[in-house]
Amino acid sequence: MDKPIRPEEIEALVAEFEASGCAELHVRFEGFELHLSSDPAARTVARQTAPSAPAEPDSPPRPAPSASSGPAGADDLDGFEIVRAPYLGTFYRAPKPGEPAYVELGATVSAESEICLVEVMKLFTAVRAGVAGTITHILATDGQMVEAGQPLFAIDAKG
Repeated sequence: MDKPIRPEEIEALVAEFEASGCAELHVRFEGFELHLSSDPAARTVARQTAPSAPAEPDSPPRPAPSASSGPAGADDLDGFEIVRAPYLGTFYRAPKPGEPAYVELGATVSAESEICLVEVMKLFTAVRAGVAGTITHILATDGQMVEAGQPLFAIDAKG
């Protein structure tokens, strides 16, 4: 990036978002990332980082005795942190077709670990774990249409 994003440019993006009536906005451009949501429970993120480079892989997957893949009942998820879809879109476990999934069952993740993508109208949004822990459940199928707020992963934050 030749020059940092100026505060006035960020303010203009926020103003455009507020006037648009959109539920969420996620912008990532060269080392700048901005995520806005009209949901008061969602966190708003803006950060400027070094230009993106290939991510370091997370710790190698380790088996988790309670790990399961596929739908789980609400009782099965008590005590786990749930990662939910940010909006309606298509759920992808890997960054590109044919590449390994971001995470597998038993993987150890940090709060900033990217764990999947949700795509809507050719806009791909990386979903982060939001909490450090171990992936215990994968609750959506690769390529599946997911609803806003639908559970995607369960994470054992105690592990």
